[in-house]
Amino acid sequence: MKIKNLLLPFAVMLIAGCAAQKKNVENNWIQLFNGKDLTDWTIKIKDHELGENFGNTFRVEDGVLKVSYDQYNGFKEQYGHIFFNKPFSAYLLKVEYRFTGNQVAEGPGWAFRNSGMMLHSPAPQTMAKDQDFPISLEAQLLGGSGSGERSTGNLCTPGTHVVMNGKLFTPHCVNSNSKTYHGDGWVRAEVLVLRDSVIKHIIEGDTVLIYSKPQYDGSDKWVKHAGLKGGETIKEGYISLQSESHPVEFRKVALFNLENYMGNTQKLEAVLNQLRTRQR
Repeated sequence: MKIKNLLLPFAVMLIAGCAAQKKNVENNWIQLFNGKDLTDWTIKIKDHELGENFGNTFRVEDGVLKVSYDQYNGFKEQYGHIFFNKPFSAYLLKVEYRFTGNQVAEGPGWAFRNSGMMLHSPAPQTMAKDQDFPISLEAQLLGGSGSGERSTGNLCTPGTHVVMNGKLFTPHCVNSNSKTYHGDGWVRAEVLVLRDSVIKHIIEGDTVLIYSKPQYDGSDKWVKHAGLKGGETIKEGYISLQSESHPVEFRKVALFNLENYMGNTQKLEAVLNQLRTRQR
């Protein structure tokens, strides 16, 4: 009985410490989208000046960030991106998205229920007026057509290459092993980015794609335009969300910054474990 009584305060301290650590993890999420407006975001749409929100493409309604085309007279390859105004290097990015309605006229077939999270991009100010996509790693978000298989959490690589399964991967896109999400339901997508080392795509808690060593494609037109060096690994960059001709909504865009943990493997693993096991 005496030994148990002596151990009791330590048990209480341990439980309190774990609770405090869990609370600290939850409190460290950065809400990139504030649910009210587009503060801290910059828009770039092809063939339009930086900051011009052509057709009110990106808007906030009912606490949701919406990508809409009701003011378009045909899509006309006006691909758009909305960039958060701060670059990041090591983080867990989480979005909750869904596709709605019908694709706008003149949208390409491949862009049906298609959007994405663009990662490790140069600043939007570096994009040319007629540039369609930022140099980036795209965590591609796709919706099903109602029948058949169509994975989400895929990878596309505008102006970049990655290493996958130990080999340099140079094709433009690769599918993940996710399930297909038909209909208009909300889907949770996350990306774990650790500078220029490991990157993981996670859909509804399941890791569906892993790659590493993102680097610039020296043969790419826009990489040359930006004066970037082919083969140089990409350690940080800006995050953006796409407009590719199909209406899409984001009700959450949040980020957990892991930069302060990168110098300590033990602390990094501990916080990643807490993020994996947190209540969702």
